[in-house]
Amino acid sequence: MFGIQSSDLGIDLGTCNTLIYIRGKGIVVDEPSVVAVERGTKRVLAVGEEARRMLWKTPENIIAIRPMRDGVIADLESTEKMIRHFISKALPRYRFIKPRMIIGIPSCITEVERRAVEECAYKGGAREVMVIEESRAAAIGANIPIFEPAGHMVCDIGGGTTEISVISLGGMVVSNAIRLGGDEFDEAIIKHVRSVHNLIIGEQTAEKIKKEIGNAAPDKTIEKFEIKGGDAITGLPHRLEIDSVEVREALKDPITKIIDQIKITLGQTPPELVADIVEHGIIMTGGGSLLKGLPKLISKETSVPVILAENPLECVALGAGMYYDMVRGFDKNNSIYDKLNN
Repeated sequence: MFGIQSSDLGIDLGTCNTLIYIRGKGIVVDEPSVVAVERGTKRVLAVGEEARRMLWKTPENIIAIRPMRDGVIADLESTEKMIRHFISKALPRYRFIKPRMIIGIPSCITEVERRAVEECAYKGGAREVMVIEESRAAAIGANIPIFEPAGHMVCDIGGGTTEISVISLGGMVVSNAIRLGGDEFDEAIIKHVRSVHNLIIGEQTAEKIKKEIGNAAPDKTIEKFEIKGGDAITGLPHRLEIDSVEVREALKDPITKIIDQIKITLGQTPPELVADIVEHGIIMTGGGSLLKGLPKLISKETSVPVILAENPLECVALGAGMYYDMVRGFDKNNSIYDKLNN
């Protein structure tokens, strides 16, 4: 009965957002990875969207923090409280029935960072914890037939990391990851606005600019966006208008680093699998892949078709949630099962 009543949770514990998937219910939690606590007592005041609205706007007795940085846990205690809150929201009865959790993690994290994720999940209320590389989970969530004897490339651009992997027969043939993602896009915009216009803006404003007029490749129309901030010289409030051409120039450096990493991964891939990738294309997932014109630019730079997944933001959580069922579908003596768990 315990096995029947327990739930398997697929979790994308992201730098920017945390998503939780439950089989049969879909995505049940999709909220910012932010916690607001009372300074001194560490009492949790808000989690998720409510806490995000408090970022950089709190009085001295309250601190709003993002406990995840570059895809890893920066604040163990706050992450544990955040996980516990989100699970109680996804499973109101989880105190009586402990869930199993499958958590997507960047392949570039250390063993210590990996254990920290597992420890947080257990303290957050998990009965059993399994971790899976984000790009593999994203491939499953994007409905890529990864168990075929063919090469499939996935580029997952999250808030703090970008992971590029070539998968065949359920295993990771080549995988590279860098600690660069959507947060670096925002930071690049902040630095550009300050250096060119002497205007200081925050992360939320930079994120709005990125979403509204951010782009990686030239477009037919030039979009404009009004921004407000503090003058770097006088400190007084100031506003100005910025256009999409200028934003594209600001984003050039982090985008180039991602493209270079994709080229490196293609160069490390066996020729037969490269031929498969040219046929199937590069599948892009993660919030960073939604930057306008990015798939087009990557295709142009690599001469490989690039396809944006149907639900790029949800792929890791969906794939993590589907992972247990996929493993159970194979005989444990099968070499594919061994590949999945090595």
